Amino acid sequence: MSIRSKIVFIIGAVVAIAAAPVARAQEPVAKPDTSGYVAANGIDYWFEIRGKGEPLLLLHGGLMSSGLFGPTLTKLAEHRRVISVDLQGHGRTALGSRKIRLEDIGRDLGTVIRKLGLQQVDAMGYSFGGGAALQLAAQHPTLVRRLVIVSAPYAQNGFFAEMLPQQAAVGAAMADAMKDSPMYKSYAAIAPRPQDFPRLLDAMGELMRQPYDWSATVKQLAMPVMLVYGDADMVRPEHIVSFYQLLGGGLRDAGWMREHMSKNRLAILPDLTHYEIGAAPILAPTALQFLNAKGPGQTQK
Repeated sequence: MSIRSKIVFIIGAVVAIAAAPVARAQEPVAKPDTSGYVAANGIDYWFEIRGKGEPLLLLHGGLMSSGLFGPTLTKLAEHRRVISVDLQGHGRTALGSRKIRLEDIGRDLGTVIRKLGLQQVDAMGYSFGGGAALQLAAQHPTLVRRLVIVSAPYAQNGFFAEMLPQQAAVGAAMADAMKDSPMYKSYAAIAPRPQDFPRLLDAMGELMRQPYDWSATVKQLAMPVMLVYGDADMVRPEHIVSFYQLLGGGLRDAGWMREHMSKNRLAILPDLTHYEIGAAPILAPTALQFLNAKGPGQTQK
């Protein structure tokens, strides 16, 4: 395959990846009860609040925005006060001049939560948002009661090997090829500076090219954590099990009386890929069963 053919193939793959979650989040989302901007460390983060009940911070995937959770957001808001935040450079939150780093976004989210007058939240993040939620929980452990990480690895080697060159190739050169994609159109419809799309691709490509391993961070998480993946995810099954074991789960039999049960949970949802899981009908009830538990090691039955 020629170099040009490889570039065309990778661009096509990334466009398909970007389009998939948008195409599956067709259900309209109700208008927010409250919305606006919160400044945090030089970034003005757009937030929307829907529903009533205990607060749940909801964080979207890369090259997406909060509204693309579609039916998941709607279902969660039937049971919780859902605070959805457009992450740096995404949705209605401008990119700015700062590099995109999940560690920085985690720090920012702690400021956002406090400025919204919240003392503690549950946090749920998908993919890119899962990494942000993990960093929030690690840096601000008293602010997060329970944590749900959806379809995100704790280290770069958690992805299948063929995904790494596709991620590394993301950059401004793809912008024109993506102009007709649902992902770009959804971005252009709400972004404060639609002309920043090529810069966003560069920033996200740079982020995905950086090696990382947060295994030490995972071991320090004290709150109950649920990991959720599709059975056809882009995260390797071996890595998923390793993630759960770092949290203390999957190390021994739970016992007849559940006396050795871990406080953490693992869910593998059938017939779902990485690109579908964020808007899949099964995601919200799966997460809510864990989030609505009262004790540190309990799950509603």
